[in-house]
Formats: sequence, C-alpha cells, structure tokens
Amino acid sequence: MSTDDRMRPTNVRWGVFAMACGMSFLLYLHRYTWNIIGPELQESYGFSNTQAGFLFSLFYYTYAAGQIPSGVIVDRFGPHRFLVASVVGWSISLAALGQTGWLWLLGGWRLLFGATQAGCYPALTKVTRNWFPAARRTVLQGWIATTFGRSGGALSPILLGTVLMGWWGLSWQSALLVLGGIGVVYAVVFAAFFRNTPEEHPGVNDAERALIEAGPRGRASTDRAVLPAGRALRSRSMRFFVLQQFLDAGSDVVFVALIGTYFLRARGFDIGQTGWLASLPLWGGALGGIAGGWLNDRLIAQTGNRRWSRSGVGFSGKVIGCVMLALVVGQSSGVAAAWVLMVAKFFSDWSQPTVWGTCTDLGGRFSATVFSIINTAGTLGGVVMPIVFGLVLDAFTTEATGPEGAAVTTDWGPLFFVLAAMYLGSGLCWLLIDCTQSLDPEE
Repeated sequence: MSTDDRMRPTNVRWGVFAMACGMSFLLYLHRYTWNIIGPELQESYGFSNTQAGFLFSLFYYTYAAGQIPSGVIVDRFGPHRFLVASVVGWSISLAALGQTGWLWLLGGWRLLFGATQAGCYPALTKVTRNWFPAARRTVLQGWIATTFGRSGGALSPILLGTVLMGWWGLSWQSALLVLGGIGVVYAVVFAAFFRNTPEEHPGVNDAERALIEAGPRGRASTDRAVLPAGRALRSRSMRFFVLQQFLDAGSDVVFVALIGTYFLRARGFDIGQTGWLASLPLWGGALGGIAGGWLNDRLIAQTGNRRWSRSGVGFSGKVIGCVMLALVVGQSSGVAAAWVLMVAKFFSDWSQPTVWGTCTDLGGRFSATVFSIINTAGTLGGVVMPIVFGLVLDAFTTEATGPEGAAVTTDWGPLFFVLAAMYLGSGLCWLLIDCTQSLDPEE
C-alpha cells in the first residue's frame, strides 16, 4: 500500500451506514405488515375494532418493557451481536404469526415480535454515534431512521398486499414466510460485515478513524458507563421529551394498525389499491426524514444555535402536520385523503431526525440509553392508543338495516381530530426541550 493510500480515508463507514439503513428498512417492512394482516385476522375471527386494537397493542407491551434494558445492554456491550439476534428473533416471530390459528399463540407471537424489535433503534443510535462525526450525524440519522424506516413501512403493504398476495396469489400466511426468510438472510450478512466501532473493524485505516473522531462529541464511545436514573429524572428537557414521544409515537400507531382498514372499509378500495394508498403517508414520512435531517444540520451550521434549530424543526413540523390531519376529514375522495395524509406525514416525520439528534445531544456516552427511555415513552403510547382509537371508532359506528340487509358504518372524522390534537401537543413539547443540557458530565 502506498503512502497516499494510507493517508486517504477508507470508506468502511459508508458500508456500515448502508447496513444500518437496511436494518431500519427491514424493521418497518416487517412491522407494518399489520396493515394487511390485521384486517384479515379481524374478518376471520370477527373481532370488534376495540378487540383488534388490543391484539395489535400486545406488540407494544414487550416492546416497551425491552427498551431501557436494551439501551443499557447496547451501551455496555455494543450493538453488533445484539442487532443480529434481534433481527433473527423478529423475523422468526413474524413468519410464525401466520402459521397458527390459535388465539393464545397469535398473542404470544405478537409479544415476541415486540420484544425482539425493542432494541433496534437504541442500537442504531449507538451506531451513528460511534461511526460518524457529529457534523454529519443528524442528516445520516434522518436517512437511517426516517427515510429508510418509513420506506420499509411504505413498501410493506405494497409488497405484502399488492405483490405477494395480489400479483403472486400467495396467502398472507405464505407471504409472511417469505418476508421472515429475507430477515434471516439479512442477519447473516450483517453479522459478517458489521463491527461495533471503527477500532474493531480491520478495514478501517487511521485516516478514516481520525475523520470519524473529528469535531465535538465525535469520539467513538468505547467505555461502559451507565446513565444514573436520578440524573435523567431531574432533567426538565427529558421529561418533556418523554411526553413528546408519547404523543408522537402514540399517534403514529394509526399508520401501522388502522390505515389499511381505513382505505378498505371506510373508502371501499380493494386489497391491491389499498396497498399503494396505505403506503403514500409512509413515503411522505420518508421524504420528510430527508428534509428534516438536512434542515437540522443546515440551521445549526448557519445559526450556531443547536437548541432552537432542533426545537424549531420539531415544533413547525408537528403544527403543520396537525393542520393537514384536520383537513383529511373534509376530503370526499379516498385518493385525495391519501395525498393529504402523505403531506401530514411528511411534516410530522421531518421531526424524526430531530429526535435522534436530540438523543445524541442529551445522552452523550449514554445515547442508546436516552433513546431507549424516549422509545419506551413512545411505546407506551403504542400500548394505550390502539385501544383508545378502537373505542373512538366503535363509539362512532352505527348499524342500519336496508334493502340489502344490515350495513355497518363508521365515522372516521373524530379519530383524525384526536390525531391532530396529539400532533399539536407534541409540537408544543418541542418548545420546552433544550438539547444542549447534556446528561453526560464529560460532554
């Protein structure tokens, strides 16, 4: 190797970035299958909206319980083996979900699915901190978490409903076997390539390590510190960050659990049409992640004010999203409603890179733990809100008897107004979060 080659940074970090993007994509691809299999299960077993919401919410019980333990494990031992075990576990549980007709097993697989997905994003937060300089981190976090994550969610109903079930004629059970197999293969590739830090990867040269460590908060975290609980509890920013995430992730449940039902039943589309219509809001979120990550770093660079750059992006996105959700109610066309939902999700999700950036700003060495605390709050929203949303829908469901028999009609307008109020509350919380108040005394 020549002297010039040794001085030129290697590009292993971009391979790590690609692997992290793929992991995020797969997480949402598998999670958002519920948009298609949920209505199938509801029809097969005759569940009410409330019962279906409860079954869906089982995922969040173990997802919530696993967040903080996962963050602590990742901060102490690194994300490599943890992520490999996670993707194998959730891929198997997804495939198994379609191989049983017993309700208790169905609930058990949902619980296992939540447990194995719980630590993925806390671990990926650690990956971005360890592998990228601070100046580029928010943009890259936006690509990983929002762009590739939401893209996976957007493709989920298309791949499962339109392609595998519609074009290929597979049953939903067989389609889940295909998706689960893809996950296991990806885990093998990830295990072979990925390493916890640049120091552990044999392909990284000194020049690339120096590039990664450049700038404030750029050093890869190799120590095994644990965030003291009292320090997190005393932080006002953490308390409002927790509330913000509860409202944000709680409202997002609609796009995981109910948007397919909305287009199938409230708007009368078939399964093929529902696949691409249900994906539109997720594509909006994916594009919003790109815009929000870029806007975060641009504002920080131009203003030098990290605190209000982050809070401003978070606040504005949620308020605009709130207005868009309220406008969905007035759309007479189902296709038009899908496009308005896409705009709402674009602005809502441009705050997602802000969440990741704020976790690394507040957390420092404890970034995985901070993310796990925030994700726990969001997951609790996922536990509570599906049942609340089901109750709202059931409260506005009426049955009328006509010439063709009994017809059941549900007014979805009140649900969208509830979502709009949650977006507004989330935006207001951003005004009270100061990302510069780090919980790491060494920062």
